Amino acid sequence: MSSDAMHTSEQPSALRDLVRLARPRDWLKNVFVLMPLPFAVASGADLSVGSLLLGIAGMCLVSSSVYALNDVLDAERDRLSARNSRRPVASGRLSARTALAAAFIWLAAGMMLGQLSAHPGAPVILAAYAAMNLVYSFGLKHVPLVDAFILSTFYVLRVVLGCVLVGVAPSNWLLLCSSALALLIALGKRRGELVNAPSAAQRPALAGYNRVYLDQAMAIIAGVTLFSYALYSIETPLLVKGREFASLPFVVFGVLEYLRLAQVRGEGESPVELLLRSPGLVVAGVGWVLASLWSVGLSRLLG
Repeated sequence: MSSDAMHTSEQPSALRDLVRLARPRDWLKNVFVLMPLPFAVASGADLSVGSLLLGIAGMCLVSSSVYALNDVLDAERDRLSARNSRRPVASGRLSARTALAAAFIWLAAGMMLGQLSAHPGAPVILAAYAAMNLVYSFGLKHVPLVDAFILSTFYVLRVVLGCVLVGVAPSNWLLLCSSALALLIALGKRRGELVNAPSAAQRPALAGYNRVYLDQAMAIIAGVTLFSYALYSIETPLLVKGREFASLPFVVFGVLEYLRLAQVRGEGESPVELLLRSPGLVVAGVGWVLASLWSVGLSRLLG
């Protein structure tokens, strides 16, 4: 094979590895940005679709920059895992320098998109997300329980970004519900890692957990999630009378299905893959969206 042909074949491979480094599948986590949308619009928020999309795109790029940095920092530990050893940096297909350059470019581009969203708070939230990830990556991810709380904060920041992008302040109820759900996902992730990769050499924080503790903690947080959402449904003035509990069954089913998959089948290590593999969670999510739109009065949203 000629040198030109070899160079041409290497370019698509490098591009594929850069895409893998960005983890576009994990952008699905940014669905949390849309969580406040039905209730914000029902409260009279002025929605700009363009600004919303720019903010979401900014979060996608900033999160990709964080994933790239984590892959560089975790390369040695990832090589101990049959699954993570295939990542571009851990496998040696991409150099650490290339990954860090990509992380910087994605971070700068994401912050620029946040600025272009025309909401001053958007770049602040994106910067806070990046800064917290730095603190997490350089030490706190190795501290049991603290790591789970910080992981949950990343999801809550997405919810707050959604509020910023539609120009409303996040309510205490929204923060409580989203925080509890995010912590449940974070604990489920740690449980999945404990079951599927129980070596503390791969993730030192796992030495501070066991299945019994995580199962009990998840049960407590699941109860908090359901109870807080039920109280929100009762107390919020945004819902049409008689439709207050329309979305609650989907929340209950989704939480219980997540617990079943995490505790019975040992899944949860990757929340995105769990969602994509679980028709029950997908149906619960779609059902929640439709029921929420109906409970706030779909005609008001369309009008």
